[in-house]
Amino acid sequence: MVAALELHLDVHATRRIRTLWRALEAEGIPTLASLQAERHRPHVSLAAAVKLAPDAVADALDGAGLGVGLTLDLDFVGQFVGRVLWLGVTPTAELLAVHRAVHERLTAAGVEVWEHYRPGRWVPHCTVSMRVPNPQLALALRRCLEVLPVRATVTGASLTDHVNDIDRPLTGRLAR
Repeated sequence: MVAALELHLDVHATRRIRTLWRALEAEGIPTLASLQAERHRPHVSLAAAVKLAPDAVADALDGAGLGVGLTLDLDFVGQFVGRVLWLGVTPTAELLAVHRAVHERLTAAGVEVWEHYRPGRWVPHCTVSMRVPNPQLALALRRCLEVLPVRATVTGASLTDHVNDIDRPLTGRLAR
């Protein structure tokens, strides 16, 4: 199970990433498109944990800036242990400041998140696949590189936990 505080991307960037997902799926490479009944959308997660309480997160972030309107540049491809493939977001001072402010509020509210999402350890990224088959890694990397660079604008945010059917928009409560 994974719950996350997700930043949503503009329509153009979302379409480009979904096109990448479809191309990879056509090659037999599973992506977020086919994970958990196709409920995922392209996003960048600011925080994640096994479980996040929607009310506690919403209260902690009430009035916080989550970067709506912020420009994100997805310029490189990366892989985490476990064959997780992602498009890397170039860290900017503004993005890192938003991330830090969010975590300060979550910590003050007693909301626990995974260590690797905390400031100083977080790698901003947009997940493409959770399990790229080893024989298809080179092809998956090539397909990702073909779509880059992607410039995206943050259009909103939500707390999501697809296993527990939670998708709580936070945009209406946010300022930049």
